[in-house]
Order: sequence, then structure tokens, then C-alpha cells
Amino acid sequence: MFAAGLLLLIKGGDWFVDGATGIARRFRLSELLIGATVVSIGTTLPEVMVSTASALSGHGEMAYGNAIGSVICNTALIAALSIAIRPGRADPRSLRLPVAFFFLAAVFYAILAYTRGTFSRTAGILLLAVFLIYLLLTISHMRAKQPSPGPSVREEGSAGRFVLLLVVGAALIAVGADLLVDNGTLIAQALGVPESVIALTLVALGTSLPELVTAATSLIKGHGALMLGNIIGANLLNLVLVSGVSIALAPFDLPQSASIGGYNASLVLDLPVMFFVMLLLTLPALIRGKTCRWQGIALLAIYAGFCAVQFSI
Repeated sequence: MFAAGLLLLIKGGDWFVDGATGIARRFRLSELLIGATVVSIGTTLPEVMVSTASALSGHGEMAYGNAIGSVICNTALIAALSIAIRPGRADPRSLRLPVAFFFLAAVFYAILAYTRGTFSRTAGILLLAVFLIYLLLTISHMRAKQPSPGPSVREEGSAGRFVLLLVVGAALIAVGADLLVDNGTLIAQALGVPESVIALTLVALGTSLPELVTAATSLIKGHGALMLGNIIGANLLNLVLVSGVSIALAPFDLPQSASIGGYNASLVLDLPVMFFVMLLLTLPALIRGKTCRWQGIALLAIYAGFCAVQFSI
């Protein structure tokens, strides 16, 4: 079943990326824009379901760590690996909207964490409102760029076929990730691996597998812009959709599980690292219109240091 999950992930990622890039070509839209909307919603759905289930069972505070941790992992590990291996061009115009909304949501999130230390139902509703506004503005932007139908556009293929590839690919990724994590955990337990190690490796990796598979497939197929859009879009959705749903369903206080120098570890480490890695990923792309290998290497070094500190506190 573990092997079956791996095969489903690989094939699902292949179809998912083909569907996304096909839609972009079919309607002459930016791959980065498609990545920041359609693809990122697809790869974030498993996290939405997990966080919603946690909130409904009275564990809404888990969404906080999930949101911040996923942003850092997506940026400083998944995007970093892709950029370190194959840096590429990025369209600053398509990048501005998702980046602006990410930092808007991140600042709002940080203000609540630093000043109030609690996330109320109103905050969750506001975060969901930000998600809806972002979606509406992006759809409006796509419509403005959509060309009138013509022979050259029709030759790109059927829109229905690309949407089907996208949907089936997303489903295969979700099922494959579930099989991989569940059965990988069983194998690890049978081999005597401690549960804490399983939670920090297989389970943690499972929540980022859709983004990882999409990034790897995009890299292999030469669609770096799709990868970048997916990571930035997924990071935004982790803040406004994943945690927005959880906070609206079950408001919670800032977790107090660890401290550094007598201060909450999240305020000292997690939130500053989240802002820094996103700035390091997006600023060069916005200013120069491309990503560079040094960004990927620097982000990987930051992630290694971040993990080392997390294990020591």
C-alpha cells in the first residue's frame, strides 16, 4: 500500500501539472497566476480538511502550528530545493497580487499574535473574507487577460480535458499522500521507530506532499513559474483559508508549548522566520523577474538552522 501511494503521487502529480499548464496555455494565462490560484487551492485542500476536523474535535490551536510551519516548510524546503536545482524566470506582474495578499494576511496574523495572543471568531471570519477578496480579484484579472476564442487557442486542446486532468490528478495526490503517510507510519512502528520521530517526519511530510510532488513535477517538466505560484498561493491559503476556517469554527489562544529566553518560541522564532523566508523568496523575483540559485541555498540553510533550534527547545 505504501508503494501504491507512491505511484499514485507520481502519476497524480504528472496529470495535475499537465492539467494546470494546459489551462494556462489554453487561455493564454500566466503559469504563475494559475499556480497561485487553481493549483494552490488543490494542493491545500488536504490541510483544510485536516484543520477543519481538528477544530471540530476541539483542537483548533493545531491550525496555528500547521499554518506557520507549512509556510516555512513550503518556502525554505520545497521552493528552496527547486530553486537551488533549477532557478528560473518569474513574471513580477503576476507575482504582485498573491505576494501582497500574503503579507497583508501575515501582518494581520502577527498583530493578533503579538498584541492579543488570541485568535477570535471575528479574526477567522476576516481571514476568510481576505481569501474571498483575493479569489475575486484573481478571477477578475484572469477574465481581463482571457483572449477571444480563435484557431490558435483551440489548437491547444480541450479545456474540459485539462480540467479533468487537474481534478483527477489532485484526487490521486490526496489519496496517494494518505496511503503513503498511513502505511509509512505502520511500517515505521513495526520497525520500532519512536512515535515522536514518526510525527516529526512522515506525518509532517504528509501535509506538504502535494506541494512537494507538484514542485518536483513542475521542475522536471520545466515549469518553474508554476512551482513558484503554487508555493506562494499555498502559503497565502495556509494563513487565510486553512487557519481562517479553523479559527472561525473554534477560536483559540496562542500556543504556549515552548519558550526561548523566557519568551514564547512562536513570537521569537516562528513568525520572524516566516516573514524572512518569504521576503527572501519573493523580493528578488519581484525586483529582477527571476529566481537565483543562491536564494535556494540560503533558504535551505535557514531551514536547517530552524529545524535544529526546534529540536533543541
